[in-house]
Amino acid sequence: MILHYKRMLAFLTGTSLFVIFAVVLVSSLSRYLLNAPIQWSEEVARYAMIYGTMFGTVLCYLHGIHIRFSFLEDAVKPAAKRFLQLISDVVALVSGGVLTYSGYIFMMKRGAINAPAMGIQMYYFQAAMVVGGVLLAIAALLRIVEFFTNKHQEEGK
Repeated sequence: MILHYKRMLAFLTGTSLFVIFAVVLVSSLSRYLLNAPIQWSEEVARYAMIYGTMFGTVLCYLHGIHIRFSFLEDAVKPAAKRFLQLISDVVALVSGGVLTYSGYIFMMKRGAINAPAMGIQMYYFQAAMVVGGVLLAIAALLRIVEFFTNKHQEEGK
């Protein structure tokens, strides 16, 4: 289950990065070769970067390569280390919930504003916080479920 989730997040992160690259490349070529700038390109690249950051953050969390202070984890026995990882996952679950809720409130208050260059309502772009929060909460839940199922498997051996 987690493997499929990681693959989906990797695909979404890579797609966001590709969109950024493609839009900036086409915009630069249009501006400097054709003297015809694409007005909306910077906004598309900016919002693709925000979505990509949300996807990539959750992916890093699942791979365990996110920024963290591991000195406490490194100083304890493996059983205590697993418990600290569980606490970390619970904190990630709560953080995902807070990010989802605060992103939703922000989106509802300011989402009706139109993006300057594209003229699209900001709901679509501000939803990145909600999406990122939901994805983080799902990732944390998957890790918590994995923690308890692995524990039961170890006890059965």
